[in-house]
Amino acid sequence: MREIEERAAQAYEQRFGEGPELVASAPGRVNLIGEYTDFNGGFVLPCAIERRVAAAVGSAPNGRGALFSADFDEELPLDGEREGSWADYPRGVAREFMKGGAETPPFRAAFAGNVPLGSGLSSSAAIETATALALDALFGLGTPRKDLALLCQRAENAFVGVPSGIMDQYASLLCGPGTALLIDCRTLEGEPVPLELEAAGLALLVCDTRVERGLADTGYEDRRKSCESAARRLGVEMLRDAREEDLDSLSGDELKRARHVVSENARVLEAIRALRGEDFASFGRLMYGSHLSLRDDFEVSTTELDAFVDAARESGSLGARLTGAGFGGCAVALVNASDTGALASSVRHVFEERGFEEPAFYEFRPATGAEVVG
Repeated sequence: MREIEERAAQAYEQRFGEGPELVASAPGRVNLIGEYTDFNGGFVLPCAIERRVAAAVGSAPNGRGALFSADFDEELPLDGEREGSWADYPRGVAREFMKGGAETPPFRAAFAGNVPLGSGLSSSAAIETATALALDALFGLGTPRKDLALLCQRAENAFVGVPSGIMDQYASLLCGPGTALLIDCRTLEGEPVPLELEAAGLALLVCDTRVERGLADTGYEDRRKSCESAARRLGVEMLRDAREEDLDSLSGDELKRARHVVSENARVLEAIRALRGEDFASFGRLMYGSHLSLRDDFEVSTTELDAFVDAARESGSLGARLTGAGFGGCAVALVNASDTGALASSVRHVFEERGFEEPAFYEFRPATGAEVVG
């Protein structure tokens, strides 16, 4: 088992006095390109990262389910109502299993994770999918992974109260090592795309700006509603079906939001062609284009995210963009592997000069998706 999985198992044993029946873990993700396209039926290109949430689970012998977080040193009841805490995610997943008719007796679970919280690397999807995979194995349900992803999305939408798309849960469950995953968010078809960065002497450097955001409290829902109203005005089911020439009939926020979605979908498809041809320079230019669109048309960037992207461009990085929903969180750069330290040092200097919080940096390789490990 990985260290984080052993930590969850040990936490379970220390808290509940016996070992867990099994342990599952699921990764966070970094989205390489394709932002705010998922709930518009479009295309996204994430990869799993080497940071995970682990769930150690077992049946509750006294019929009283319990959830314990090793990271917060906190135990909460399984059957609690939404309270804005980490426990909302596993509670929501358990409820969706029951709403779907699955027999899921009370259980106990201990969680441990090392996905940075509130950073845009999808710690929420990681705890949801780790919980779902663990419960599916514990109770022998045999649920297909696509269905588990949809269940986790419903949990986040209906119980947690965040109107997220499908990308994060899908990526956490279905990404593989050494590849990115092209997801058609309308059909839920996924296709692995080679991402052989090490062979090309490249790396992904993620900068956590330390600007935290909770999506339920940001403009995320407003932007989703603008996309939906733009689609209605254009007479299409989703903005996935809109064309650039159709946008002349829109104005204001609807125009800007739709223009981002239409152009971003085109960038994702072009990025796939670039990666298949090992044309990382073109892929990087598309990343920069994505960030400008997110900054100017979708208006979800921050001064900190922009500062990182500007520093990456000035240092000669192939590409950079905010990743995740914006409003803070992380940005990612595609850089020569030998230059990651220099870029991180440059960004730290810029942040210090401008009075920003000290950023954190992570170098990632595409990792494996969720799995039961013991």
